[in-house]
Formats: sequence, structure tokens, C-alpha cells
Amino acid sequence: MKILSVNAGSSSLKFQLISMPFEKKISSGAIERIGNKKSKILLFFNGSKVQIKEPIQDHKEAVMRLTELLIENKILNDINDIDGVGHRVVQGGEVYKDSVIIDNKVIRNITKLSPLAPLHNPANLIGIKAFMSLLPNVKHVAVFDTTFHQTMPKENFLYSIPYELYKKNKIRKYGFHGTSYRYVADEARKILNNEKAKLIILHMGNGVSLCAVKANKSLDTSMGLTPLEGVPMGTRSGNVDPALVEYLRDNLQMDIDDVTKVLNEKSGFLGLSGYSSDSRDIIKKMNEGDKRAWLAHHVQIKRICDYIGSYYILLGGLDAIIFTAGIGENSPLVREHIIKRLKALNIYIDKDRNKVKKPFIISTDKSKIKALVIPTNEEVMIARDVLRLTNK
Repeated sequence: MKILSVNAGSSSLKFQLISMPFEKKISSGAIERIGNKKSKILLFFNGSKVQIKEPIQDHKEAVMRLTELLIENKILNDINDIDGVGHRVVQGGEVYKDSVIIDNKVIRNITKLSPLAPLHNPANLIGIKAFMSLLPNVKHVAVFDTTFHQTMPKENFLYSIPYELYKKNKIRKYGFHGTSYRYVADEARKILNNEKAKLIILHMGNGVSLCAVKANKSLDTSMGLTPLEGVPMGTRSGNVDPALVEYLRDNLQMDIDDVTKVLNEKSGFLGLSGYSSDSRDIIKKMNEGDKRAWLAHHVQIKRICDYIGSYYILLGGLDAIIFTAGIGENSPLVREHIIKRLKALNIYIDKDRNKVKKPFIISTDKSKIKALVIPTNEEVMIARDVLRLTNK
């Protein structure tokens, strides 16, 4: 069974074609700058790379061009070789507690939920409609970033604001990176051979969040109503005093759009370092003696460890801390600095293990809590859901 895992952005379309149930990647790629005369197409298969620059007017054209290239390069014999399509959707609200086969009602619900994710849900819908138009005879499945966190208890997801704002407007913590957390938690359960494992998972890329997981269920997570809440990230501030908005308005004459842009696009690593939003650049400058880069790095590390301490108490103990995503999987220094701050939990880094690039345990044998690196694979998780739901 060949399943297409799709992640549609406002001007991009990323995909993986996966053979299921073997979970073998057949092809992957992306179409970037959709709507631009200089659109870029990337296609990877069998160790080969195709790169094309040509105008792509809209997502419908992007989908058609993608399927043409899959056939031209003999990755598919024809379009009917695609047996199912899974679509990443950022916000499922309280409506969806699991992935779902897409029909007109689901499309209406995703549209209604767009105010909770105005930059993402409309873009996800564009991709869904384009693929459904081209492939009307296969099942399409919506896989939501938020569903994994629907197991959080109320005391963990409610904000201390007038309760009516939650009841009427559904203002609450939703959390994100849920598809990644589902995949990693499932892999951790197998590695640890423990169905009831207490885990803290760190999804660390340009966006960073943490999740407290017990018996494969999310108890709490650091991102909130939006991905801005939580720890400092590449360009996002993470938690700040909400009165900062009023202060900037009154004293710097910034309107709400200006403040939102500062907190989302000009803060985090970029804001503190004044140099870059990329962790690799921050570490390089820090090692060269740049004090602001050092500060940007250690502010993030400290805030991450604050959450780990809180989640340790929430879980009533801990079996493992797990690192995943771009930084979590590829930065031994970041992992080392986080573990070093957690000595009170009797967890220690093994420097030799920490250098190996594969799923592995990086803590010492004497540690009471294990530290692991588990590469995430959201596309496979999406494909698993398509397989599960279409085989019912």
C-alpha cells in the first residue's frame, strides 16, 4: 500500500511517499514558494535528487506537478498507485481526539477551527482540497497536531482566566508537535519494554516544546493556545509577562501586530543573540566567546530544565528523558548541557554514548533515569493513521 504523507503550508507543500505496512520511504520532497515565479521543486528517490525551478501558480497546480514528476521518474506507474493520503492539520481543537477520514463535515470543522490557527489550518485545507480534487477515489485522512494532547486533564490545560472564555471561545492550552510525540512515545515504549513508562519528551527544532507522557498519554505540554507559549525557541520568546504587550504599546507606541511579530519572529535565539535563530550558529558563536550567544543558549537550557523539574513532579517520578527533532537528535552539546543541569534527578551524561548518531541511550549506567535520543518520524505516524483508518 502506497501512502502519501502531506504537509501543506501557505506557500509550500512537503511530502513523503511511504510503502505500508513496511514503513519504507519510496520518495520525498517539497515544492516551495508556491505562487511565485521562482517556485522550487525538490524530489528525492533511490539516492537521486531532482531540482527544478519553474512558476507554480497555486496548490492545485503544485499537486498536479508533483504527481506528474512521480510518474515521469517512474516512482509511480500512474496516479492510481496512490492508495491513501494523510494530511497534517495543525489545529483539531476539542472536536477531534483522533485522526479522521476527511469528508465535507470534517472540512467544515477544520474551517471553523481556523481562528485557533489562522496561519496553518487554512493552508492545510488548501492542500487537502487540491489532493482530494486530483484523487477523489482514495481515502484522505486528517492527522491533527493537537489530538495527542486531548488526554490532558482540565487542571493542566485551563488558563486562569474567566471560565466563560473557555466555554464559549475554547481558549485553553492545546499543545502542538503531537504527531511527533505519538511516534516517539511509541518507540520509547518498545525500547524500554514498559507500557506504563513515565517520559519527558523534548521536541527540539526551531520550534521547541516538551511533553509529559505517562502510559503513552499526554499529561501536559509546554506549548499552549498557540506555539508561542513555553520555552524560548529560534525566533519565539516563549513565556513572558502578558503585561509586556501593554507596556510596549504605551511606551514604544507598538500596536498588537507589531508586538505579536516581535514575540513570534524576532525573539528567542535571534532576539537574545542579535545574530541568528539557528542553534548551530548560536553554539558556534558561543564557542568563539560571544557573550550574547552564550546567554541565548543558556536561557533556553535553563527554561527547558524548569519544565523538566515540573513534569518530574507531575509524573510522580520518571523513567526516561527523550530528545528528538533537529536539535534534539543532532546536538550533543545541547543534550549534555541539559543533562548536566539535572544532577538532582540522579541522571548523568555518558560523553561517548552522546556522540553516536543513531537511536541510543546517552545516560550512564548508574543513572536512575535514562536519557535517550529517538529520531522522530511524523510522516510515518501519518501513514500509520491512514493505514489504520482505511483498513477499518
